Amino acid sequence: MSKQETVSRYNLIIRKLRRHPADFSEIAHFLEVQSEIEGYNFKISKRTFQRDVNDIRSIYKIDIQYNFSDKLYFIDNDDQPEANERILEAFDTFNALNISDRLSDHIHFEKRKPQGTENLYGLLHAIKNRVQIRFSYLKYEDNELTQRLVEPYALKEFKNRWYVLVKDLKDNKVKSFALDRLSSLEITKSTLKLLKISM
Repeated sequence: MSKQETVSRYNLIIRKLRRHPADFSEIAHFLEVQSEIEGYNFKISKRTFQRDVNDIRSIYKIDIQYNFSDKLYFIDNDDQPEANERILEAFDTFNALNISDRLSDHIHFEKRKPQGTENLYGLLHAIKNRVQIRFSYLKYEDNELTQRLVEPYALKEFKNRWYVLVKDLKDNKVKSFALDRLSSLEITKSTLKLLKISM
């Protein structure tokens, strides 16, 4: 079985369980029908399905659980519902873009500047490991580029934009910086004391 078939099967399992919980026979039947529609072989054994569930958890961070009383599989969103919903939205977008041969013919994107999400991973790493960061920041008001050394504490989304909450070591004040105005991120080895910030 090709990697393309395997990834497509993962996508189908997630799609099926997003609609409603299902038992293994319903999932297997759905995959059979999709095999005929798409011209692939998505048919699986229960053992392969269990491996798929583990792979989906590992790759996509989507947790498929089994309800023993109802004997149904379901996607568990209880732990972090907002984060899980965002993961599933990103998953939908990725799959929609992935299947289009010529995106310009079918999808019309809004013209906008990048949101600075390329720095999310590095910022999360610094926050979790409690280390200072340096970056260049372009102010909104005067388009002045400044250099910042800060202690990062949290990431926050507000009105579809991402911000990092920090203590600016220049004046020891807590501030927020928009990720789309942040560049040249450098993670230092200097540790910090954790400050509790209410969201």
